[in-house]
Amino acid sequence: MRAVVISSRVCLIQVFKYMKTVSHRARSGRDDGVNDFSEASVIPMANHPYENRCSNGRMWRVALLGVALTLFAGGEWIRSAASVDKPLPDGPGKAETQKLCSQCHDMDRSVSLRQDRAGWRRTIEKMLAFGAKATDHEFNAVLDYLATNFPADDVPKINVNKATAIEFESGLSLRRSQAAAIIRYREKNGPFKSIEDLKKVPGVDVEKIEAKKDRLTF
Repeated sequence: MRAVVISSRVCLIQVFKYMKTVSHRARSGRDDGVNDFSEASVIPMANHPYENRCSNGRMWRVALLGVALTLFAGGEWIRSAASVDKPLPDGPGKAETQKLCSQCHDMDRSVSLRQDRAGWRRTIEKMLAFGAKATDHEFNAVLDYLATNFPADDVPKINVNKATAIEFESGLSLRRSQAAAIIRYREKNGPFKSIEDLKKVPGVDVEKIEAKKDRLTF
């Protein structure tokens, strides 16, 4: 894409150089009648001001048309280069992912996110709500593929037996009261041994814990 931009700029520079040359020759009262600007082809135009003005105007129109065409072509080339999808990693679920995601937009946009499994599940469910079609088998295949090949950026694990209330709030998206309840339960009953122990805390949002279980350590 960078090469296309540079090429377009070079074309524009050449066009403007041509315009400058035409303007200079018009002011000096000369019109070549050809494109090589050789001295042998110069025809004096000092005694023909009307023809000079017409020729000058015609040259400017041609030059401006060249600028417009260069800008248009450069824009089309850039859009074309930008729209080329990067190849997806091979693996189970690739075909299903291409089929589902291409129903709404290009693949690069679809996989530009980096999410955990729960995040990808919500994204796919949102796509289906907007009209994308997929069977249960395809849904699960796409979910597995995206979660495996486009996971969330590395985030710190949450040690359930050492985390503070603030870490529970931010890491698990829990309310302050729920985070405090986990701390109290841990102090009263001792360290948690599994996620099932964590779910026993009264008033805790089990769904949020389940959604972030990959981040938990004990």
